[in-house]
Amino acid sequence: MATSAARSDVFVWNGIDKNGRTTKGEITATSSAMAKAQLRRQGIKTKSVKKKPKPLFGSGKGKPIKPADIAIFTRQLATMMKAGVPLVQSFDIVGEGLDKQTMREMVYSIKNDVASGSGLAPSLAKYPRHFDELFCSLVASGEASGTLEVMLDRVATYKEKTEALKAKIRKALTYPTAVVVVAIVVTGILLIKVVPQFAETFRSFGSDLPAFTLFVLNISNFVQKWWFVILLGLGGIVFAFREARFRSVKFAEWLDKTALKMPVVGGIVHDSVIARFARTLSTTFAAGVPLVDALNSTAGAAGNAVYARAIRQIRDDVTTGTTLYNSIKTTGLFPNMLLQMVSIGEESGALDDMLDKVANHYEEAVDNAVDSLSSLMEPMIMSILGVLVGGLMIAMYLPIFMLGSVI
Repeated sequence: MATSAARSDVFVWNGIDKNGRTTKGEITATSSAMAKAQLRRQGIKTKSVKKKPKPLFGSGKGKPIKPADIAIFTRQLATMMKAGVPLVQSFDIVGEGLDKQTMREMVYSIKNDVASGSGLAPSLAKYPRHFDELFCSLVASGEASGTLEVMLDRVATYKEKTEALKAKIRKALTYPTAVVVVAIVVTGILLIKVVPQFAETFRSFGSDLPAFTLFVLNISNFVQKWWFVILLGLGGIVFAFREARFRSVKFAEWLDKTALKMPVVGGIVHDSVIARFARTLSTTFAAGVPLVDALNSTAGAAGNAVYARAIRQIRDDVTTGTTLYNSIKTTGLFPNMLLQMVSIGEESGALDDMLDKVANHYEEAVDNAVDSLSSLMEPMIMSILGVLVGGLMIAMYLPIFMLGSVI
């Protein structure tokens, strides 16, 4: 259904509602007839239904919906409902302020389902790529308990914090990636453009060249001859890496285990996983979701294959009657602070509050670690580039220096 909604058009309409008041809005449908039928089911007598003209620039069509867009949408919807705005009208207000056409169409499609009598959770579940099982189960819990606005606010807070955490991790991993990319690009330019010019000069010397210079010249010749093969090979490695990451559970576990053992970055990855575990479990448990179901949702949101498997083991142990504290301790993967807070939470009946404190602590730890890594990587990038460029320059000028000493 999500696919068909993406092929629908947006129609602008005006008409008279059940109370006899003139109203207008936008609706997503496959045709004007379908739009009129949907409005009729909502009790609206239409006066006109026209296909919304598409602007020449800035329509946002084709732009993918990002997790950050979902976080903003959830916060806006929660704010509207807390202000007392009806759910369907909230969708209209939020939809009008969206720039991305893909996002706007999805919001109007969900609104039409809700206006036709469907629950919000089932309507969101039609878009599993953007609203996962955890999101939908929390919304369903809010609908069942009559506290939808409270639950949406809780979900919005959860999405904002998890997206902020992901952004910090991306920031931490961007610097090492930047070092590699910049180093490859600069080295490639020097080997393809600069070194060959020196090679022409060296041929006129008619004498033996230093071993280091010959080594660099051989690399330059190889890169000039096979640069397209090298690019294809790098692209193939990246593609194969991505495919193996998604298709092979064992490879994903090995990769995530390796990431946890990496110096500096490994600590950031570890703290982010612990923060996500505590935040997800705190949010779901506070929403009244049973602990076993909450652990199941937490495993799906772990973001690390090693910890996802450990959380599923915790879930199985809790199912057999083991306490959460003992189940977590058995894995040997979680820090003592979390264990102590879980123990206090179980004894005091405030598990969600204790987990929330753990999440806040590790989110702050990730933030500080990322800032430290950023300040560490800046001079490191300059040092690596200096060594590469300096090494190549020495290799090129070494024969000239040797020739000068002979003369």
